Amino acid sequence: DREAQTGGARFRFNVTEDPEENLLGAELRLFRLPADSERSECPDAPTPVEVVRVYEVLRPATKKLGEAHLRLLDTRALSRKKGWLALDVMPAVRRWLAGEPNHGLYVQVVDARTGVSNASRVLLRRERHSERYWAPRRPVLLTYSADGKAAPKRVRRAARRRKQPQGKQGRDACRRHSLRIEFSHVGWNDWIVAPPSYEAYYCHGTCPFPMPDHLNSTNHAIVQSLVNSMRASKVPGACCVPTDLSPVSLLYVDAFERVVLKNYQDMVVEGCGCR
Repeated sequence: DREAQTGGARFRFNVTEDPEENLLGAELRLFRLPADSERSECPDAPTPVEVVRVYEVLRPATKKLGEAHLRLLDTRALSRKKGWLALDVMPAVRRWLAGEPNHGLYVQVVDARTGVSNASRVLLRRERHSERYWAPRRPVLLTYSADGKAAPKRVRRAARRRKQPQGKQGRDACRRHSLRIEFSHVGWNDWIVAPPSYEAYYCHGTCPFPMPDHLNSTNHAIVQSLVNSMRASKVPGACCVPTDLSPVSLLYVDAFERVVLKNYQDMVVEGCGCR
């Protein structure tokens, strides 16, 4: 159920509590279109800094009471890529399960620089789309839950929790660290002419559950981490590994004493994730 509002949309989901389950997380997932799809006719137009905000509706708008009362739950900047966007709505779902009124969620997409609403890159309504296109991309509320036996009961959809980790957990989370490679220190300076060193980086850190969206985890890693969070002695957690690598150009002396310039692939860590 959804009710159109200025510059956004209101969604209502039927949330029921299972007394044998513990709520671990809740996300509102929205499908975003690629940035180029709306600017194909104006390739030189500046890229707007678009932000998605999700609110809990504390009181819906009425003629008698006036505008709706909203509570901000999460904010997310839109990337240029298409795909699913996860917004943390755990506080609202927890309150609904505790018996507080469920008036739904309100989603708004705005240009962060101008404040002008623009939901053209986020699928909030079916509008001109066919049912075949809309059905698998419609907004959906996902919950993570576990039964009282401390074992996974179900994951309604493998998804990533977007909210950035805070405190010690944030400092220890999987991320890229500096690693300077000096070829003279590893004994390669006798054949590598240039450069004398380069920044390789390495990945290290924890992969907690629920996983923040920036950890670029696979669905398998999410499920493995869920099981590990409840049965750590049985299943190891996901590992922090490189997910994106780039090449380095090296000038070296080959077996025929010729100086050669070669592009060596997968030499620099550009991104880390949980796998």
